[in-house]
Parts: sequence; structure tokens; C-alpha cells
Amino acid sequence: MRRRAGRDRVAAPALVLAVLAVSFFTLPFVGLLWRMPWTRVWGVLSSHDARSALALSLETSLIAAALSALLGVPLAWLLAKIDFPGRSIVRALSTLSMVLPPVVGGVALFFSYGRRGLFGQYLDGWFGITLPFTTAGVVVAQTFVAMPFLVLTVEAAIRQHDPRVDEAARTLGASPGYVFRRVTLPAIKPALVAGLVLAWARALGEFGATITFAGNFPGRTQTMPLATYLALESDPESALVLSLVLIVVSFAVLLSLRDRWLGSRPAEAAAVTP
Repeated sequence: MRRRAGRDRVAAPALVLAVLAVSFFTLPFVGLLWRMPWTRVWGVLSSHDARSALALSLETSLIAAALSALLGVPLAWLLAKIDFPGRSIVRALSTLSMVLPPVVGGVALFFSYGRRGLFGQYLDGWFGITLPFTTAGVVVAQTFVAMPFLVLTVEAAIRQHDPRVDEAARTLGASPGYVFRRVTLPAIKPALVAGLVLAWARALGEFGATITFAGNFPGRTQTMPLATYLALESDPESALVLSLVLIVVSFAVLLSLRDRWLGSRPAEAAAVTP
């Protein structure tokens, strides 16, 4: 007899531990909402500093997400389709910034792309491009920590894509580029959108690498997370309001991607559950 997914009986100890885990994640946000100065929310969000930080965060995070897609999709395709020596090393390097402490990532960026860095000295000397403590530096830092989320999501989707469909298109005379654009990309579109949104959300919330590599200059490099950190020292109530904005955005993103992370919708899961 088939049973629907999620109808299995749960042992009492496991249920208690699960409730404790949910409480562990929920209580910090409940505490934040409890202390929220609701009468000041509009005043804080309408202030020049908050609007400037929010506008900069949206601008840089969207650019970082676009760069992640531009560079990350070809990389994901390479990792999924091409078997070359050192592929595991390339994959590890491409996702290393996910597990590195963000400050460490910022230090690595600084000594690589800084004015006296390994590559930054040539960018400055040959092209006059300076990245640290600039808005462009914010984009670089955000892209560095956000792109792995897109790469992993898209690579997994390409690996699950049926290669016989691509082969059929090639036998009809389609070029590899045409097959990728008109066959593979449409097939992995849900995963691509999910990876793009994840990369954008990660870029929007980036703090450590940004403050280390780009600094915290209002109107130029001060994003919402940095403004929240600065407000925490001088005006904790403003920090609570700015934190609420980031929490709402992040929570909405997670809700929108729930089914993508589960891999199948509840009805689909129920159909294959014995």
C-alpha cells in the first residue's frame, strides 16, 4: 500500500529534537522583531544614508549576479561536460569562496587586485584601473563570493540534462553553440534562474569581503550590511530596521526557491514514494 510523502510516523525523541532545531533558528528573529522600533521604521528607511546604502546594494548585487551568470554558466558547462586533467581542482577552486571566511576572501582579493597586488599593479599601471575602495571593488567582492552558488546549481542541472537531446540536435546539423543556446539552456532554465537568484541574494548580503576589499565609504562602497554594522555602534534601533530589510528579502528568496532545493514538488514526491 502506498503512503503519501510526509505521512510516516515520527519518533517522539526525533520530533523533540526537530522542534528544538526549529526554535534555535527561529528565536533570534523573534527577538529581533520583539525589539523592533516599529514607529521608526519609515523614518530610518527614508533617511538619505539608508536609501543610499539600499540603492548601492541593489545596483552592485544585480551587476554581480549578471557577472556570475556571464562567467559562471560557461564554467558550469565546462565542469559538467568536459573531462580534463585537474577538473576536481578547478571545481574546488571555483567554489572555495563558499567555505572561506569572507574576511579571508577580502584579504586574498586585496593582495591580488590591490594597487600593489599580484595583478592589481598591472591593472593600475597599464590601464589605470583601481579596484580597492571603489564601487567596482564592491562588485568584484560580491561576485567572488556569489558566483559559486550559481556554478554549483547550473552544473548539477547540466549533469542531469539528457545528453541524447543535444546529440539529436547535432545530428540535424546544429552547431555546438546553437545546441547550447537553443536546447541546453532552455532545458536548465529553472536551475539557471534559481542559481541566479541565489547569487544575487548572496551578493546582496555580502559583508566580510566587501569591507575588507572595498571599505565602508557612504555613497561609494557602503552597502546595506555595512550600513547595518555601522549603525549598530551608534544607533542600534536603526540597525534593527536595516536588518529587517535584509531578513525579509532573504526569507522571500528562500521561500521562492524551496521546491527547487527539494528537487521535486510534494505531489511528485508522493507519486514515487512506496
